[in-house]
Amino acid sequence: MANPTDRFTTDRIDETHELIASDKVEGTAVYSPAQEKLGTINHFMVDKQTGHVAYAVMSFGGFLGMGNSYHPLPWKALTYNTNLQGYVVDLTPDQLKSAPSYTSESMPNWSDDLYTHQVDDYYEGRIGR
Repeated sequence: MANPTDRFTTDRIDETHELIASDKVEGTAVYSPAQEKLGTINHFMVDKQTGHVAYAVMSFGGFLGMGNSYHPLPWKALTYNTNLQGYVVDLTPDQLKSAPSYTSESMPNWSDDLYTHQVDDYYEGRIGR
């Protein structure tokens, strides 16, 4: 008799019209409106109370994971583009370079409201959503 959990590992549905598994979002490209690749989604931060994704953390630059910088982007600032099979954020590469970011050596304190307000304030005037 087959193990009932085998169905979930072999026939897993990880994307529907409105839902997608987190592992399919991680690694997805992020583009500027001019279709320049800015980076890829490294991970995202979920609000524990609401269950909503608050930020997508984009990996930018580096080579083979070394020298990367990480840019938290408000989730609502991203739009999925089916033609690009990636997300588009209304930023130029220069705007991204001056955006809040961190490295693996300088991780932010996500529990510090000052940090998340700094991120939100940066994008508030730039993202027209």
